[in-house]
Parts: sequence; structure tokens; C-alpha cells
Amino acid sequence: MTETVASQQRFPLITQEALDDLRSRIGQQFDRPAPHVSEATADSIRHWALGIGDDNPLWLDPEYARNTLWGGIIAPGTFLYAFDRVVSGYVGGLPGVHAMFAGTDWQWYEPIRLGDRIEARPVLKDLLELESSFSGRSVKQTYRVSFFNQDGVLICEADSWCIRTQRDVARERATREAVEPRVWSPQEIADIDRHYAQYRRRGATPRYWEDVEVGEALPTMLKGPSTVTSFVCFTQGWGSLYVKAHGPAFEMFRKHPALGIPNDLGVPEPPERVHWDSELARAVGVPAAYDYGPERISWLGHLMTDWIGDDGFLNRLNVQVRRHNIIGDLTTCGGTVTGKRVEDGKHLVEVAVAGTNQRGEQTAVGTAIATLPSKSG
Repeated sequence: MTETVASQQRFPLITQEALDDLRSRIGQQFDRPAPHVSEATADSIRHWALGIGDDNPLWLDPEYARNTLWGGIIAPGTFLYAFDRVVSGYVGGLPGVHAMFAGTDWQWYEPIRLGDRIEARPVLKDLLELESSFSGRSVKQTYRVSFFNQDGVLICEADSWCIRTQRDVARERATREAVEPRVWSPQEIADIDRHYAQYRRRGATPRYWEDVEVGEALPTMLKGPSTVTSFVCFTQGWGSLYVKAHGPAFEMFRKHPALGIPNDLGVPEPPERVHWDSELARAVGVPAAYDYGPERISWLGHLMTDWIGDDGFLNRLNVQVRRHNIIGDLTTCGGTVTGKRVEDGKHLVEVAVAGTNQRGEQTAVGTAIATLPSKSG
């Protein structure tokens, strides 16, 4: 079989010189691409919410939202992924070395309200050298991103990290374990459709802290089966990292030559196309095109906000992305209450959350903390 352009491409390895140069930037501010969103408008909130499959009227319906505790439309906390490229996986340094988004630790202090203008301020926080069975030498690259609204109020802090992997090593090692995308039968699709039709969010019915029991399981939420269409839908709300067209695309490749990976036609395209191009995904060691990591973390955020109801507030969501979610995968999102406490007057619950594919593999694992209303007031 004739080798494709992507399979013949040779990519840079991680060198000590490049790593030392990147380490010198820790704690410093830096230039980065403009955000996809800078203001929480009704349109941008809607695009985000529907991009993760969340049609909660608290985000979408002004009349409904007006009659809630919040007095108007608010947005899912993970919407902040659209306000900054860094928290979404944009990484500097190590040109030509693949970046795989691996997780975010979100801490929200205030809700995102309709009309908020939000500024993100990221800094490189840490570099951790690793030895990966997937790609040999690798690096965990962590950023701290602080988000402020138009009044200068800190509404959120997030630590977000990527694993930098060596593409050629990953491709060579990946041939040992082939995973084929799942093909679903009409009956299985009907069963998935039935789940979606029967699913109910908590909504306006309060979930009181006193009624929650440690060990209680959250209702199951399905996401998928994943398709290129669903990836594109997420990208419409999130904005992507490197998707540009025509002149702006070529300008980006001139400034950052390692981003321009020739396709089969010899035309440069960004490495982000692993999310819709299975050939390039295989060239970096993944069985097929795969989803965006922030998407799965946002699904677990959706799981939590549906469970806590309109009167709850999601304080923290710390999720690690463990495996790739490839085309055809169905993710079952679930959680279990692991603790409850009163702290600084807030009635808090802690939940272990996870996303599991149809092969029984946990692709995302984390912890969530939320404030619930109390019967004591």
C-alpha cells in the first residue's frame, strides 16, 4: 500500500535545549491568539451550550431564567473554554511536538451572567518531564488561567494541562494495538435514542443538601456516538485553536511553520485536523479521528449542573482526560456522591465523576464540588 503524505512526515523530537528554553518562560506573560469569545452574549452562550448538547433553559430561555434564583440567563461554567486558547489546550514552545489536551481543574467563584465581558490572564505554571509508554519522552505542560469580568471581579481560576508527545514514536508504537471504530446497529441506535428521549434534568425542582446521601449515584447521561459532525458542532461554540482559512491560514503557517502539516494534496493544514482526519490521527498514534478533550470535561460539567438543579452552583470540576474518544465512541457520563459538608456557610457535596466508553474504558475521570440549597435556609 502506498504511504500517505502524513505517514511519511517526520516530526521533531523533544530536545533538552527546547525544553530549557520553554522552562525559562514559567511565570511570564506571553502573547497568544485572540479568544473566540470575549462577551457572554445570548448567541455565544447558546452556541456553547448546544455544542456540548446542553439545552437547559437556564442558559437559553430569558423568561425561564428570569424566574430562577439567578434572575436571568447565566452560562455553564465550562463556557470559559471559549474565552481563552490557553485553557483550551494552546501551548507554546516545543514546535512540531504534538500537544494532547489532558485536563483542567476549574474553580468557579461567581456565575457567568449574560452581558459579562471576560478577560483571561494565563501564565505558564509548570513543566513536568515524563516517560510515556505511548510516545517515549513526554512533558506535562500546565498553565494557570485567571478570569476577570468587566468589574475586575475574579470569577474563576483554572489549571489546564497538555501532554506533549513525540509523534513519530507514538505512531510506531501504536501499530501494536489497533482499535477499530464501533459500528452501531439500528437497534442499538434506537436504544440510544430512547435514552435521550427519556432523560430528565433536575431543573426548577430544588435538590436539597439534606436529601443527598453519600454513595448516591447520579442519573446516567449519554454523549454520542461521536461523529465528525458532533466534533464540528462543539467547535462552533468553542472556536478551535488553529482552524483558519485562506490568507489568515497561510499567515499562521509563516509565523509557525511547524503548524503546517501537508495533506495528501500537498496543502498545509494544522495538526488540529486529527479531530476530523483519521489518516493524520493514525500518523500521531491514534486509531481514528478523536474528540476535543475540553468537550468531555464539559460533558461532565453538564452532568453536574443537570443534577444539582437551577438553585445549585458548581464550584469546582477537576477532570483528567485519560484516553482518546474516537469516532463512533459512545460516552456514558456518571457520578457517585463521595462526601457532604458545611463550609463557610455553604452546603457542599462532593461527587466522583467519570466518562466511560462502550469498551468499558474510563476516558475521563475527576471530582466535582457543588453548593446545594439547604432546607435550613
